[in-house]
Amino acid sequence: MARSNGQTDQPRTILVVEDNPGDARLIREVYDALDLTERLRIVSTGSDALDFVNQRDEYADAPETDLVILDWHLPDMGGSDILEELNADPAHNHIPVIVSTGQLAEQEVRKVYEKNANACITKPNGPDELKEIILSIEAFWVSTARLPTVDDGNR
Repeated sequence: MARSNGQTDQPRTILVVEDNPGDARLIREVYDALDLTERLRIVSTGSDALDFVNQRDEYADAPETDLVILDWHLPDMGGSDILEELNADPAHNHIPVIVSTGQLAEQEVRKVYEKNANACITKPNGPDELKEIILSIEAFWVSTARLPTVDDGNR
């Protein structure tokens, strides 16, 4: 069945890249409460994020990634490096990326967009604010925005 935006009802895969275990747990709890867990995948490092998106190593059977929510400050590689790698790869440069961070100076926000992130959000203060943000992301990026389908011929 197609949505009003022309997409099918197949669940979209949202990859959250979050190194803080407490934040990752809270994200999972909110997705569980919203009954959206089937679309959520969480990894804690930049290298795992790239392996997931590229479906390699332990993520060889991972679903195609439709949206990335990326913590800007990760221990192994920065959000800037991850965006550069995704944007350099024609098989993945279409994947929308939302950068999530605790605090960014104005020049860092500019850098996020210069690296072609689709949005930059401040991490929420608690579960109620997180729920509002997730519902907003779901409403726009999953239900409203028309995302490109994967072309297996380019992989």
